[in-house]
Amino acid sequence: MSATRREKDPLGPLDVPADALYGVQTLRAKQNFPISGLRPLDAFVDAQVWLKKAAALTHKQTGRLDAKRADAIVQAADEVLGGQHRDQFIVDPYQAGAGTSHNMNINEVLANRANELLGGKRGEYAPVHPNDHVNMAQSTNDTIPTNIRLACLAELPKLNRAFENLRDALAAKGREFDDVVKAGRTHLQDAMPIRLGQEFTAYAGSMTRGLKRVNEAADYLRDLGIGGSAVGTGVTVEKEYPELMNKYLKEITGLDLRVGQDRIQLMQSMGDVAGFSAQLRVLAIDLSKIASDLRLMVMGPRTGIDEITLPAVQPGSSIMPGKINPSIPEMVNQVCFQVMGLDTTVGISAEHGQLELNVMMPVIAFNVLLAMRIMTNAANVFADKCVKGIEANREMCAYWVERSAALATALAPQIGYAKAAEISKQSVKEGVLIRDLVKREKILPDDQVDEVLDLRKMTEIGMPGGKFGASAGG
Repeated sequence: MSATRREKDPLGPLDVPADALYGVQTLRAKQNFPISGLRPLDAFVDAQVWLKKAAALTHKQTGRLDAKRADAIVQAADEVLGGQHRDQFIVDPYQAGAGTSHNMNINEVLANRANELLGGKRGEYAPVHPNDHVNMAQSTNDTIPTNIRLACLAELPKLNRAFENLRDALAAKGREFDDVVKAGRTHLQDAMPIRLGQEFTAYAGSMTRGLKRVNEAADYLRDLGIGGSAVGTGVTVEKEYPELMNKYLKEITGLDLRVGQDRIQLMQSMGDVAGFSAQLRVLAIDLSKIASDLRLMVMGPRTGIDEITLPAVQPGSSIMPGKINPSIPEMVNQVCFQVMGLDTTVGISAEHGQLELNVMMPVIAFNVLLAMRIMTNAANVFADKCVKGIEANREMCAYWVERSAALATALAPQIGYAKAAEISKQSVKEGVLIRDLVKREKILPDDQVDEVLDLRKMTEIGMPGGKFGASAGG
């Protein structure tokens, strides 16, 4: 068996692995919650370490914590933030309420490492104690809500860059395909013509609007409740602590942060995080719709509409030779479905706070941060391995748009809705193009047919043919 050391907490003694930087309370959490086999997400660890570093600096400035202990805690925190000791954060995301286990995992690791830096041994907690010094003037109840806000804000630039990359890729295709007229479809049925470039430009617009909503929601996360202590009232906290914590957290993270004006409200409510998660969901809804559209447009290549070609990234079948699937859009759909489910969990958990605290914060943190991670990665892959390499199948776009039964709509201002509907039905029944049928039946003068049925002009605002016909009121 591996060597152990004996530690004690209010529940009694427990043998901890001798080489572990975590301690007895962390080990109890590991034993109590063997749920998912997952470790805390890096952003959830980093944000808690930022808080401990900022607290040490704050208490060093106020004189509540002596410089020797404070500097050792800061050095230990910097080691973790630099990538060391990451294997020491072991508490399952599905843990006891509020995040006490995660908070103590951070406290114990930093305390043990600080003591080593000062010449002490792991597990002795002298001169640095995890509760008395690393957790000084803090509670799980104010650090974890602050953690979630910091972590989301810290991950936001990566999500912004990913979706800006995707937006720009879609917009570039909008410009590239601006001359490609294709059949529009509503209800998955023939509709009036649209340009392929217009579709892609609209996709880019959806990403722009969705990302704007996400960032607007994120602004609420900048209000920090740190200093609320146990129930938001600030008991055991110095008056200057909230301002100093905000100052040091801004310096450490580079984030634009604000001192929360109502720390009780910021502890009671997870509404700001739920609102942010909800906008991630809305962005995922639009993203998934785009991925689904591409899967429809690439359908074929012989038995579908085949209007675009996606980059081939892998063989599409283990049995059908030569088959290529829209693998990247399929992945994007799955990610978006997961994000929608994660947001549902966040919403239910946010509602399920009682009185002064929401104890469901660990699952809220895990879900919103996981949503950000997978959306960021999916958007980058979608842009770089799919969208940027899309090609228009111009021949098929031209083929289908000319055969659209909806082209009869352009005739309605000239011959009336009822007559145009007859032409549309006749075209489908006989398998004859609208254009050819109009000429054959001499419904309009030959010199007017091509003007009224100008496909490009149908993709812009205006009256087909440029003037009213027989259907206009007298």
